[in-house]
Amino acid sequence: MSASPTSPLPPIALSVVSHGHGTMVQQLLDALAVHGAGGAGVSRVVLTLNLPEPAPVAPAGGWPFVLELRHNTVPQGFSANHNAALAGAAEPLVCVLNPDVDLRGGNPFPALVRALQRQGVGLAYPMQVDEHGQLQDSERELPTPWSLLRRYAVKRRETRAEWVNGAMWLLPTAVWQGIGGLNTAYFMYCEDVELCLRLRLAGWTLARADCVVGHAGQRASHRRARHALWHIRSLLRLWASAVFWRARALLRRTPTAALTMTE
Repeated sequence: MSASPTSPLPPIALSVVSHGHGTMVQQLLDALAVHGAGGAGVSRVVLTLNLPEPAPVAPAGGWPFVLELRHNTVPQGFSANHNAALAGAAEPLVCVLNPDVDLRGGNPFPALVRALQRQGVGLAYPMQVDEHGQLQDSERELPTPWSLLRRYAVKRRETRAEWVNGAMWLLPTAVWQGIGGLNTAYFMYCEDVELCLRLRLAGWTLARADCVVGHAGQRASHRRARHALWHIRSLLRLWASAVFWRARALLRRTPTAALTMTE
């Protein structure tokens, strides 16, 4: 697998879940269509409509990728939706992508593919900026009670990139399938933490690619009581898991420089 900014990329199966994000999804697919004209590598997009909403409108020339629509009669969680969308993917690469990611600033896929080509990398991700161009804190330390206290009460900036949020991930399909995808025991929060920890335990490294995407971030758990409760429940589940404690021991032995690779 090789890629340069001008060469065709390996086929990518991409999963997007819309929970009433119609306008965002339309903008995202339109951007993917523009990049696809230059060989973005996205050969198939699986769009899961978690709520009833109109299907996106194709451009005049049609989509440059296969668009598969999935309609849920009952809303499913982040993990269940992406696992179902990417089950049995035949493409060599899979991408998990949030509908609120803005790709209109450029095509991130060549850089993401290059980052995956580095030895030992199991997941590549872009840098994220908000609507004002400010760098987002997408890379985080292991969420222990102590680290969360320092993050939110003391406003301490985290220095160890031990996991990365699931706004946009690119993985080899063999790696995704090998670790079993996302853990459906997590409904809305901590599933991205848990997947990154299982990747670490399987011997894979995360890689920050030399590309930038827009991502405002919903942060619903900061504003809505129900989401805050889901977040707390997921944290408690994570802290009670063997994956958390095994990964914590591994990460404490890992030098900071080895936690995340930069392209």
